[in-house]
Amino acid sequence: MIDRLNDACRQVRRDILTMVHKAGSGHPGGSLSSVELLVGLYQGGVLKHKADQPNWAERDRFILSKGHVAPVLYSVLSRCGYFDCENLNTLRKLNSILQGHPHMGATPGLDCSSGSLGQGLSIANGLALSFKMKGKNNRVYCLMGDGELQEGQIWEAAMTAAHHKLDNLCAIVDYNQVQLDGTLKEVKDLGDLGEKWKSFGFYVIEINGHDISEVLQAYIKAEAVKGRPSVIIADTVKGKGVSFMENQCGWHGLAPNQEQLESALREIG
Repeated sequence: MIDRLNDACRQVRRDILTMVHKAGSGHPGGSLSSVELLVGLYQGGVLKHKADQPNWAERDRFILSKGHVAPVLYSVLSRCGYFDCENLNTLRKLNSILQGHPHMGATPGLDCSSGSLGQGLSIANGLALSFKMKGKNNRVYCLMGDGELQEGQIWEAAMTAAHHKLDNLCAIVDYNQVQLDGTLKEVKDLGDLGEKWKSFGFYVIEINGHDISEVLQAYIKAEAVKGRPSVIIADTVKGKGVSFMENQCGWHGLAPNQEQLESALREIG
């Protein structure tokens, strides 16, 4: 299965670069750093979901809090069969089902519209608490960017999740340490991130976010936690897989030109 998932990750990276190039705009850096996290979740047997029944009541929920990395989610959803992969060529086009930020009214498979940073964990809390109150076993996963953790609402939501003992909630941090206009340390240092989440009452799992085996094991560990929410802090590389994009804040929201696209696709293989 690991080889299959690694192949899937390469395909998703090709999709991200190609669709952002065709759109002429988008966010490749953070999309590329999140690939293993979403492929592992959707294609690694972790998330309960059915592509042929997007509104299946027993499905788990996924919230993309950092909505600007929609390309990675769109690729994963299409490769799972939620919609035809040809739609990837229409990213950010007028009347496309794939807008620049997730719009659940347009895209099959979405559980939340997002884009305004800092809100996703609060939404995930609401879903997780609802499932608890109804006695249901559905789980909720929420992917956040590390720059997004500079938003105060995230920490209000973290306190809420711990207070309500939401052990059906798994927060995920794409910890690539590079944001729009610099590194985390330059813009607003988060300090010891693992200890910070622990102090807010979360069970903390720290992993290499590009090792698909570690990603899968982290999801298994998170599901086994009882009595408190969990967070996976995934150490990742902004622009992962494309050497000239890696760790470069300039590629946070820039589309590659034709020459850059061809070079990147050759490198990914």
